[in-house]
Amino acid sequence: MIKPIEFISDSLDELRNFPIAARREAGFQLDKVQKGMEPDDWKSMKTIGTGVNEIRIKDTAGTYRIIYIAKFAEAIFVLHCFKKKTEKTAKSNIDLAKSRYKELERRLK
Repeated sequence: MIKPIEFISDSLDELRNFPIAARREAGFQLDKVQKGMEPDDWKSMKTIGTGVNEIRIKDTAGTYRIIYIAKFAEAIFVLHCFKKKTEKTAKSNIDLAKSRYKELERRLK
């Protein structure tokens, strides 16, 4: 069974701002998650919340991230998409994903 994807807040617009090659790769990786597989390059983001992961995409135009959570039965929720500008993920990106995760938890209760 393929789980639907739900984009939280403006995360879909954020993803649409990726260059075309990075967008295609993002779609491919999210499709794998929908089918219950792991993305090719990912890491757990426990600082944001339990079960939150980050898909890592390297493109000629830069490095991109998709923060999502797939532990809920309803859907895969994409919390935040962004271009990474530094080695360490910016606190503003982590804080935004955290607040969207908390909002999602409240909504699903």
